[in-house]
This record gives sequence, C-alpha cells and structure tokens, in this order.
Amino acid sequence: MPRSLPPLYALRAFEAAARHTSFTRAAEELSITQSAVSRHIRTLEEHFACRLFQRNGRNLQLTESARALLPGVRDGFLALERACSTLQTDEGILRMKAPSTLTMRWLLARLSRFRHLQVGNEVQLTSAWMDIDAVDFTLEPFDCAILLSHGHFPSDWEATLLFPELLIPVGAPTLLKDPPWDVKRLAKAELLHPTPDRRDWRTWLNWAACGCKLWDFEIGYHSRNRVDPSSAQAYTWRQRPKNVNG
Repeated sequence: MPRSLPPLYALRAFEAAARHTSFTRAAEELSITQSAVSRHIRTLEEHFACRLFQRNGRNLQLTESARALLPGVRDGFLALERACSTLQTDEGILRMKAPSTLTMRWLLARLSRFRHLQVGNEVQLTSAWMDIDAVDFTLEPFDCAILLSHGHFPSDWEATLLFPELLIPVGAPTLLKDPPWDVKRLAKAELLHPTPDRRDWRTWLNWAACGCKLWDFEIGYHSRNRVDPSSAQAYTWRQRPKNVNG
C-alpha cells in the first residue's frame, strides 16, 4: 500500500522555516514569497492534523510536533542531496556556500570577474542565512565555503583570511543629539539585532566595558537584511570577517 506523504515543496518550506525560525528568511532562501511559505506550512498542518508553529509576540516558535518532525526531514534532504550529487559531474564546477548578506554585498561582483578570468569554469553558489556560519563537507555537497569564524578549522582544511570584522555602533542622528552615550546607557537602549541570539551587540558591549579606549566615528546608516534604519534607535553595522575554506 503506497504511503501518504506530504508534498516535497511543503517539507522544504518547513525545514527552512524551522531552521531560521522565520517565514521571511525561509522565503528569501527559497526565492518564494512569505505567503507561499505560509501556505506550504498550512498544507503540512492539514496533512498531519496538528500545529507546527506558534507565535509568541514577534517570535516564531516550533511546537512539539514540529520539533519531532524536523530531524527526520533535515536528514532526508541531506540524503537526497548526497544521492543527487553522485550523478552530477564535478569537472569544471566549483560548489560554494556563502552567507546571504555577504553574497549580495561583496561576493557576486567578484564572482562575475572570476567567470571572465576563468573561462570554462562554473561556480554553483548556494547562498543561505546562517545564524552561526558553518559547513560540513562530509554531509553537504560543497567544495568550499565562506564563513565568519575565528579560524579554528580541522587540520585537513585549507583556509584563507579575507578580511577582519568591525563592529561599530551607529544610531539615528536625532537620537545621538542627546549625549553622552556611554556603555551603560547604550546597553539599556532599544537596539536592533540582526541575529536572534543578539551576539553582535553583546560582543561589542562586553568589549567596550573592558576599559578599552573607544574611537570617534562618523554617524551614519548601514542597513542589513533590508531593515529600515529609521525604525530603530540604534543598531550594529557588521563588516564581517570571512574565511574561505575547502
């Protein structure tokens, strides 16, 4: 008797949404609309007759049913990728993984120049939002990756430092007209965080509280991930350090 399985596209949307805990980021990764992700999740919820996600304020949380489903779905897609990669020729193809923001702001222009210089070589780029940059070359079908990292990699990897990270607090000019903004006051401000674990601001505030001398910098805006800077009091600009690994 054939098994009744939900559509593969719905499972893919679920895996991405569960991994990001965000329908918006899942939609960006899959190149579909957020409403399409919502429809795919509803398809699964109707198929399994249970809720998979719930809202807690602005936060998206997985239900117990979703947490039970996720490991098998994730492992299934990894198995499919490995199976398909065995039938694909690797000659002249470089398979690369990179964070989505770095891809948009830095990598695409350089890949274009690379294609002109390396005629006949093809680059297959997978761009994904990663809360913690990571790659597993034994499970994922990549030859190299660009990661934000301290550089502590396995001994059989080759790594090249691309550039260092700078964490600089910036804010709206109207907000900063009311000095002084010391570390204690800044820590109590309403901050915009690009990652759920808030590590950017925590890293900077911990560093600043160590008694290190702060530097002067020009007040300005730099928006990550299509965030409107006028909607927040302060946010961190990341210029991320990257390592190429392969």
